[in-house]
Amino acid sequence: MNEHDAHTAHEEHTAREEREDRDARAEGDTAAGPDAAAEPGTAAEPDESGAQVSTGATIDAAGVPEAAIPELVIISGMSGAGRSTAAKCLEDLGWFVVDNLPPALIPTMVELGARSQGNVARIAVVVDVRGRRFFDNLRESLADLETKGVTRRIVFLESSDEALVRRFESVRRPHPLQGDGRIVDGIAAERELLRELRGDADLVIDTSSLNVHELRAKMDAQFAGEEEPELRATVMSFGFKYGLPVDADLVVDMRFLPNPHWVPELRPFTGLNEEVAGYVFNQPGAKEFLDRYAELLQLIAAGYRREGKRYVTIAVGCTGGKHRSVAMSEKLAARLASEGVETVVVHRDMGRE
Repeated sequence: MNEHDAHTAHEEHTAREEREDRDARAEGDTAAGPDAAAEPGTAAEPDESGAQVSTGATIDAAGVPEAAIPELVIISGMSGAGRSTAAKCLEDLGWFVVDNLPPALIPTMVELGARSQGNVARIAVVVDVRGRRFFDNLRESLADLETKGVTRRIVFLESSDEALVRRFESVRRPHPLQGDGRIVDGIAAERELLRELRGDADLVIDTSSLNVHELRAKMDAQFAGEEEPELRATVMSFGFKYGLPVDADLVVDMRFLPNPHWVPELRPFTGLNEEVAGYVFNQPGAKEFLDRYAELLQLIAAGYRREGKRYVTIAVGCTGGKHRSVAMSEKLAARLASEGVETVVVHRDMGRE
């Protein structure tokens, strides 16, 4: 090969290498996708020309916006100190509550809540020694949550040894950690196991001298915000001849009103019929009863809220649960709803005859 041929071969080799480098870079850009130009940890969106523009909104490893991460409360503490009551209180306030969840699954639970598109905005998890060996993973899970920027609070329920012993003896159940020993042995073991978690708690509630209602009031004060916890009512019509509803908190009797059953043209219909309802409320005392009982329920509802009761079932009865009780239940439920009480109407015995 002469000098000219060698020079030509060298130029062709150099050109081939440059083409291969360009092809490799092009393949890398294609694999990286249209968002490759965006900064790491930021979301990108197209501008008017269709190009991808970084918005600066951070996203986690699962691609979920940080703003979608739900609020998290971890409820723990001594067995018998009221963890279940505290959990039920948060559930009544609209929290999604998971009882006895293995600590290692808490980050997964938060991730699932973040993917719910705001449907699960607040999660409460009850963690305690019932998890046995799973409980050892709690500190790792808390560290994992911290690295992901999850806002979490720990509520620790505390109580004296004397109060805990008294509560376990009253229900005749062993302490989960007492084994072949005494209740006090289980309490001592649990207290030692929970020592570090108690030190990390954001809120410690001593329930030694609290009853259920007082504990609920303390939880409401911490988590209900400025809004008063709402009361939910079920208004249920029923027939006395089929028996009283076993879940009724309040029972009222509509048999003081004339029975539409004895009016031939009304007998086939129910209290949902306008003519039947008109007949019932045109009777002496019907409208007065509705007004005064609604006023009485306002007084009762205020007391229920103070005592931590969140659900009430009002049973409205007549002979067969078809005419008078149905008409009155509908009107009473509408009145409660207009006053801000979340209300459900149930006609237990309608159509039963």
